[in-house]
Amino acid sequence: MQYDDILYEVRNGAAWITINRPEKMNAFRGRTCDELIHAIQRAGYTREIGVIVLAGAGDKAFCTGGDQSAHEGQYDGRGTIGLPVEELHNAIRDVPKPVIARVQGYAIGGGNVLCTICDFTIASEKAVFGQVGPKVGSVDPGFGTAFLARVVGEKKAREIWYLCRRYPAAEALSMGLVNAVVPHDQLDAEVQKWCDEIMERSPTAIAIAKRSFNMDTAHQAGIAGMGMYALKLYYDTEESREGVRAFQEKRPPEFRKYAK
Repeated sequence: MQYDDILYEVRNGAAWITINRPEKMNAFRGRTCDELIHAIQRAGYTREIGVIVLAGAGDKAFCTGGDQSAHEGQYDGRGTIGLPVEELHNAIRDVPKPVIARVQGYAIGGGNVLCTICDFTIASEKAVFGQVGPKVGSVDPGFGTAFLARVVGEKKAREIWYLCRRYPAAEALSMGLVNAVVPHDQLDAEVQKWCDEIMERSPTAIAIAKRSFNMDTAHQAGIAGMGMYALKLYYDTEESREGVRAFQEKRPPEFRKYAK
């Protein structure tokens, strides 16, 4: 596959997969998801690769979720909602190599979900985390909600989703959403340090451990798949479309007049 939306590079036994859409704050469209799935599976089943790093280009954003400019009731790609996000999430969870999210800026919406489901998240002190779905007429069923509750606790997960607040890196660390926070100019060195440590361990033991960790949450993949069908129906409502319109027009949404 030719990559247009991502970059793929191997550094000292680690595959660095970078969303390369900085002009869109690294928001993903359908093609981006397809390329990420391909690259993750490519790295995950290459013997010489010991760990996968998921990153975003530029200094502003790791990823800000689905590209709203490619969304009007349906995204631009394949899958139930035009974005194969459940397949992307499953690729990260199922690949037999640890996946590290390298977060240098905003990890918002679907970007925050990617951080949640990666094995590790290493953040710059400039990183900012949070959800945005209910502000733009969207939601992430499955890993983005149910699994987030396992990571940060149910009360905090509901706060993150219902209120759509922003959380600086230090607060994300305190709630267990990230593993480490370092000065911005030390981020790559810290990520490489984690990669080096991982690659000193038994790859087979790590693959078995990852599969074992995932067994307890395997049902969430099914929940996510079913949830996408519900989300598709929601995207067809005026309430959801109002969120997208308001985001694109840079105004507060008027959800209440469409809610039933």
